[in-house]
Amino acid sequence: YLPYLQTTTYLDGPESRYTYLTIVVRSGGNLAILAASARAAVSSLDRGVSVSDVTTMEAAIGRALARPRFQLTLMGLFAGVALLLAAAGIYGVVSYGVSTRTPEIGLRLTLGAQRGDVLRMILRQALARVAIGAAAGLAGAVVLTRLMSNLLYGVRPGDPITFAAVSCALIGVALLASYLPAWRASRIDPVGALRAE
Repeated sequence: YLPYLQTTTYLDGPESRYTYLTIVVRSGGNLAILAASARAAVSSLDRGVSVSDVTTMEAAIGRALARPRFQLTLMGLFAGVALLLAAAGIYGVVSYGVSTRTPEIGLRLTLGAQRGDVLRMILRQALARVAIGAAAGLAGAVVLTRLMSNLLYGVRPGDPITFAAVSCALIGVALLASYLPAWRASRIDPVGALRAE
């Protein structure tokens, strides 16, 4: 047998002492048959000892990992919501910035700027803002991952591959969120934009 956890509990004083011991048995047989055999073997040695909570190793590991799994699922859900909120925020800021520059964009188009040039200009400016935000976010992540290091499994707190992947994902989301306002701005009617001014 392999003792895994052993504790002593006194319920009504030192004479009522209970000791809990975990025993791990390797077997390829049926769990019910194994549990009955274990109970019979322990009972033959000492009738005062009971065998309880007989389970498979998979179930025991699953029970031990249930809480961390739930926490990680919850963190992943919150991260997804944060990503959606960040994308909506980027879209709103870029869209507002483009709408305030409608006369300027109309003038550029009137003076001969190509629609593709306007699209690239707006995306480039949005990407510059996102890059500043990503740099600030990376600096914050480096500091905060030190505090969350006990929640990380298989990843070092300062893992450069993880930081690069997350940064690329956020920049990609930002570009997607910026594309629609930029595309709309490149499609405005130059004359209508100048008349609106």
